[in-house]
Amino acid sequence: MVVHGIRRIYSEYPRNFWVVIATLFIDHVGGALIFPFIGLFITAKFQVGMTEIGQLFTIVAITGIFGSITGGAITDKFGRKVVIIFGLVTSALSALTLGFAENINVIYFTGGIIGLFGNVGGPAQQAMIADLLPEEKRADGFGILRVAINLAVTIGPAIGGVLATYSYIWLFIIDSVASTVTAIIVFFIIPETKPDALPDKPSKSILETLGGYFKVGRDGLFMTFMFASILMTLAYIQMNTTLSVFLRDIHGIPDQGYGYLLSLNAGMVVLFQFWITRRIKRLPPMIVMVLGTLFYAIGFSMYGFVSIYILFMMAMVIITIGEMLVAPVGQALVANLAPEDMRGRYMAMFGFSWTIPFALGPLAAGLIMDNYTPNWIWYASGIVSMMAVAVYLFLHFRASERLAKMNGKVQPGNDANISRKVENDSRPRN
Repeated sequence: MVVHGIRRIYSEYPRNFWVVIATLFIDHVGGALIFPFIGLFITAKFQVGMTEIGQLFTIVAITGIFGSITGGAITDKFGRKVVIIFGLVTSALSALTLGFAENINVIYFTGGIIGLFGNVGGPAQQAMIADLLPEEKRADGFGILRVAINLAVTIGPAIGGVLATYSYIWLFIIDSVASTVTAIIVFFIIPETKPDALPDKPSKSILETLGGYFKVGRDGLFMTFMFASILMTLAYIQMNTTLSVFLRDIHGIPDQGYGYLLSLNAGMVVLFQFWITRRIKRLPPMIVMVLGTLFYAIGFSMYGFVSIYILFMMAMVIITIGEMLVAPVGQALVANLAPEDMRGRYMAMFGFSWTIPFALGPLAAGLIMDNYTPNWIWYASGIVSMMAVAVYLFLHFRASERLAKMNGKVQPGNDANISRKVENDSRPRN
């Protein structure tokens, strides 16, 4: 019965989609070894505090803005494949440099390189998945991607926690190998998926392609959605940047205990993400975002109030439920809002909902941990999550006509009284 269900799901999607999913799985296994433990590695090796960790993440995020902008433009201009390969090779080299660095300044410099070039491939990966799937399959497709990534994250932190007790250097070596293997597979197996240009649309120069970001910026619905997503991600980013050090320094939780929390998060996604995605697809997308962000508000706030490991696990369960609601729906919303010839740039712009929180969140959290009451990190996470809930509700009631058209049908539960002002403001202007 289970095998039949797996075969049925497999047959619903094209072969190249599954190849892309497999390559991203391999790459994320390597990344999941490093990212959760980077704060622990740097604070232990260089005897610095969380403020320095926050500064590193700020450098990565700021340079990542330029990398993502460039990546989105060249993805739409030159195609997906070459951009993905470039990002993977850069990631492999950067991982080795981080692992063998003997000076904190080398860490900062490498962080800038990772942000600038490592983020180039992100818009191309997401655009390739959107290229391969029709609109009605994209939310499910991004849900499958999340299952694969979280299966990798289930494996990665658990292995990383064990390896970290021997030597952190193995984390960086394995990540480099994983990125290299992924680049080889992409080069030899995956074809280019960039849609052909329409005959009445002549090829644009790279400067004209970059200029298309002004059109994205005038899409009022998209930009408001991105603002809400920035608020939501300010809370979520703390799970992977601050929580490990907070649990170690404030509650005495060892590295492996944090790794188990991340494995719990990832394991839940592997088991339940696809099931949940299929059952929420008929709900209004902004209502799904509201519900998921409410779970974030509750789960992250709990870390400021509880002090025993079983309740830390319960908080992670609540956060993961929210994550399974918002992540695939948010990605599908962006893919469907974007014109076909601007998909890479929309994906790149949406990447700011991660890079901006990445720049601000860990630095602010580091300043709080080093100078104030650390629990305020989690109180603040609950507050910004509730602010995001308010914006998503605004979008649901004030821009439902465009959201309904995006899905090719009227969404159940949407307000029939549409605000024409928001609808007009949300249309890109030429």
